[in-house]
Amino acid sequence: MKQLFITLSLAALLASCHSNSTEQENKAANSAANQATEPFEHVAEQFADLRVLRYQVKDFDALDLKTKTLLYYLYEAALCGRDINYDQNYKYNLAVRKTLEALLSTKSHDNESEEFKQLETYAKRVWFSNGIHHHYNNDKFVPECSKEFFIHALSHVDEKYLPLQNGQNKAAFVSFIADVIFNPEIAPKKVSLDSKKDLILSSAVNFYEGVNQAEASAFYSAQVDSTSDEQPMYGLNSKLVKENGKLVEKVYKVGGMYSWAIEKMVFWLEKAIEVSENEQQKKALQALVTYYKTGQLKDFDTYNIAWVNDTASVVDVVNGFIEVYQDPLGKKGSFESVVSIKDFEASKRIAKIGAKAQWFEDQSPIMAEHKKKKVTGISAKVINAVVESGDAAPSTPIGINLPNNEWIREKHGSKSVNLGNIVEAYEQAAGGSVVDEFYYNEEIKKRVKEYAPLADKLHTDMHEVIGHASGKIDTLVGQPHETLKNYASALEEGRADLVALYYLMDPKLVELGVMPSLDYGKAAYDEYITKGLIVQLSRIKLGNSLEEAHMRNRQMIANWAYEKGKAKKVIEKKQENGKTYFVVNDYEALRTLFGDLLRETQRIKSQGDYKAGKALIEGYGVKIDPVLHKEVLARYEKLNIAPYAGFIQPKLVPVMVDGKITDVKIEYPKDFKAQMLEYGKNYALLPSYN
Repeated sequence: MKQLFITLSLAALLASCHSNSTEQENKAANSAANQATEPFEHVAEQFADLRVLRYQVKDFDALDLKTKTLLYYLYEAALCGRDINYDQNYKYNLAVRKTLEALLSTKSHDNESEEFKQLETYAKRVWFSNGIHHHYNNDKFVPECSKEFFIHALSHVDEKYLPLQNGQNKAAFVSFIADVIFNPEIAPKKVSLDSKKDLILSSAVNFYEGVNQAEASAFYSAQVDSTSDEQPMYGLNSKLVKENGKLVEKVYKVGGMYSWAIEKMVFWLEKAIEVSENEQQKKALQALVTYYKTGQLKDFDTYNIAWVNDTASVVDVVNGFIEVYQDPLGKKGSFESVVSIKDFEASKRIAKIGAKAQWFEDQSPIMAEHKKKKVTGISAKVINAVVESGDAAPSTPIGINLPNNEWIREKHGSKSVNLGNIVEAYEQAAGGSVVDEFYYNEEIKKRVKEYAPLADKLHTDMHEVIGHASGKIDTLVGQPHETLKNYASALEEGRADLVALYYLMDPKLVELGVMPSLDYGKAAYDEYITKGLIVQLSRIKLGNSLEEAHMRNRQMIANWAYEKGKAKKVIEKKQENGKTYFVVNDYEALRTLFGDLLRETQRIKSQGDYKAGKALIEGYGVKIDPVLHKEVLARYEKLNIAPYAGFIQPKLVPVMVDGKITDVKIEYPKDFKAQMLEYGKNYALLPSYN
């Protein structure tokens, strides 16, 4: 149903920049021919509520040696930070993971039993989520096997392979780790956004210790300099703890917290500097190394400015403590890395959108005082991921817009990317059964199946390139995560979604040649409303409310539009044969509603209106109709499709001759368990307790 596009554009453009161009073009042609004759298996396996997929890196073999070497060094740096994200997600995640890896690497007569297979599935879930909490809904999950079997299985494991604490005997450790895994009262929620509770004390994330919400908020509020509009994102790279009654930040840096892993990252980044493509890329990587050595947030801002200005490089990398979704206060950055190559052909679409950023800003329905008079430095491209790690893997974003620091975005611009080969892999692995089940009639189903693939790409492009880069904050209001607190992430994602939705029904996209007709915009509206009000409920346990920022923002937008347009039946709720549907009747009226909500959401961000932001998210984005929820879960279960997906990563293997790299090969592993055990063996760089 969906096509796999194979292009030689990357190889051809690289060939124009490097020697041996004819040889590289031939390699690209052979690579494309092989891909065309040997279908790539995108789906590896499915377990629990998860699917594991695979993605390709187009034309990797056609790259010159210097580019391959640069990618390899950045690949190693990415994987060296993997342990950090586990530890950030929960204090005992590394101990759990290392215990499971030791157990699965030990041969015993129990290995063929049903309970051992259940334990193996649990280990896969831990690997997929980078810890013992679900990667999306944040709930703790436990093995289906019994606690008694788990303890019995550990009896076969030599204690030298277990992460015992200093002076701890095996029996005490087994009792401790079994309780961490099986006791539902221990760390039940990774990130709690329940406004009725202390957000820190009710969250299991390892960003705070011995500190409550009021203390942490006061600590960081005291650091804000109200006279400056160029402030760092305070608290981004540290753990806040209480020592001898005083609050202290344990900074992530060489010689500080996570030093063992950061030192290795620095080693590989410094090697990458030696083979950097150009001076601007070299400058950015050097600034990143400086930041990791000092831990100073002003050095991170310096790096981000240099990184934003690196727009000419073919190879790019995101590496650092970036997104704050895993911190209930929205301050602490989770480690992630995405190493990529620009897809030149696919980037033409997104570049056309980025080139008109000022037009989109000028035509926006937001208040005039919140529009940027001059949109600065938007860089947009489609990339092919080479490896992802930390918070970006196995579950991955499909679009990225960075940096997050608002003053840098306003003064220096931002980079927006669409992860082309990730999106392509999702498309290849998708089926039409969800559309057939949850969309109302054949006309809508046909439109979504035919037009949604491109509409989804355009939504991501507009969300990242125009949405996140649009609008401005009133003078000295402060960083959004400071003023809007635990609602900042959901509001920002909602704001970017609304920008995309508003313009997906604009003839300008047709005029630009990136969208053939407004039918694609209609398909986007059909999808957004149905997913926001129905389909995404399949990801939530019955009785729970929405807590994840993206899910909250989608329901908030769809629910708000439904309620505000109810009198005129802009969106109509229909129930037939025991099934509920939400049907868009008036696409232009819905676009107007999206514009109205965009204006208000931008106002909330620009003015730092916490009270209004809270009312919007809590009023429309959190609560779930239990009757509808039960219906959706039953309908989705019959489809036998896991609602979440993530990826096995490609493997880069250097070819060494006399101690020098003479080539770098790429492999595409098919076994998720094998890759995770290999990572555990080669990149276990942190102690189990931090």
